[in-house]
Amino acid sequence: MNAITALAVSPAPANPSHSHGVAHGVDAALLAKYDGLRVPRYTSYPTAPHFTPEVNGDVYGGWLEAIEPSRSGSLYLHVPFCQKMCWYCGCHTKIVARYEPIAEYLDHMRREIAMVADRIPGRLAVRHIHFGGGTPTMMAPDDFEAMIALLLKRFDVADDAELAVEIDPRTLTVEMAAAMGRAGVNRASLGVQDFDETVQQAINRVQPRAVTEQALAWLKDAGIASVNLDLMYGLPHQSVESVARSAEVALEMAPDRLSVFGYAHVPWMKTHQKKIDESVLAGSLGRWEQFAAIADTLSAAGYSAIGLDHFARPGDELAVQQEEGRLGRNFQGYTTDDAEILLGFGSSSIGALPQGYVQNAVPFDHYATAIEEGRLPTGKGIALTQDDKVRRDLIMRLMCDLSVDTAAIARAHGLPESAFDAELEGMADLVADGVAVMDGRRIHVPENARPLMRIVAARFDTHLSKGAGRHSRAV
Repeated sequence: MNAITALAVSPAPANPSHSHGVAHGVDAALLAKYDGLRVPRYTSYPTAPHFTPEVNGDVYGGWLEAIEPSRSGSLYLHVPFCQKMCWYCGCHTKIVARYEPIAEYLDHMRREIAMVADRIPGRLAVRHIHFGGGTPTMMAPDDFEAMIALLLKRFDVADDAELAVEIDPRTLTVEMAAAMGRAGVNRASLGVQDFDETVQQAINRVQPRAVTEQALAWLKDAGIASVNLDLMYGLPHQSVESVARSAEVALEMAPDRLSVFGYAHVPWMKTHQKKIDESVLAGSLGRWEQFAAIADTLSAAGYSAIGLDHFARPGDELAVQQEEGRLGRNFQGYTTDDAEILLGFGSSSIGALPQGYVQNAVPFDHYATAIEEGRLPTGKGIALTQDDKVRRDLIMRLMCDLSVDTAAIARAHGLPESAFDAELEGMADLVADGVAVMDGRRIHVPENARPLMRIVAARFDTHLSKGAGRHSRAV
């Protein structure tokens, strides 16, 4: 019996990620043990803390010029403006009271789009476009439609492409909803976080139910029927009962998908989070119980659990791709997008190409200066090694399927099936604690340990020791 066989306990189910229910039999001691770890969310591998200035605009330009005409891609546009700061926010945003800074920023973004498109041989085929932020719907309706027209001009956008926009219901107008409909938007993601007024006050985001319902009605009238709602747990004053009620209210709005994110309290990185009273934040067990309450509420209503933190109606493309083992994950979370190329536009946006990852300059002035000087505004990035690519595939499948056959991944990359035996042998503690189940060279995260899957993925991360302190808590 070799070391891998010795660690095997019970065989993983044939389709381990295809459960509708979410059990939550994890004990407090186990949560306390692993909650102290800080691990990435693995929306990429290697993750952003490992990007360096060595990958600059010149490097990115060369990668763009090497894109093969047969490749397809996706576009992400970052609009980092909000009218008011939500104290839980971990995004790169700027609060503005006037439209002039937004108009100036959009002018720079249009120029960046032109620079990037000029470097690519031919017109890149595009099937996914995502507007994120910040609050993209702070754009004037005319500016939004003009931006879509520019993308259609510079890229070969498929007629049935997914065009998604993140929305703050508090600032959406009927005019903007109509503009999005005319421009072809077919998916909207609405930030809710929590419907409880006490919680809303504590995070500086007061959003009555009626405001969200009005936004949904405007979107429906504009022909945008596919909707995602974002909920959060671990926020101040939340309880098991309150988050379950918020999930029930969300269900009454009949979204196709829901995202359930844990609040990452990192006031040393985001100083506005210091306004949140830490004394009313739940501990690791309380956070887990809140997540479980939301998950059980959604599962009881027929939604399928998707990866770490998403839920979808059966028949939704996200659920279908998970069933078929084709689910993907990128900087926007779980996705049906399988393009190898992601072009990011705007300050702080991240892109991915076969050669590696790039991130635009974060400070607005650095981003703007590069554009004005005719330079690609790349601030940092990382070139992928062959080892990075193998581990990226392995971590992706684990994060999407809760299970991965390490031998199969190794074979697919021309490596011996034993390539990851050292990592598997090093998981004896996770197996003993019930965080992982091993069957030969297949590793599986059981349903009751779903929120701990990042800990399992981190065991395959050879970069983690160089940036662990900059990640969020494990639970």
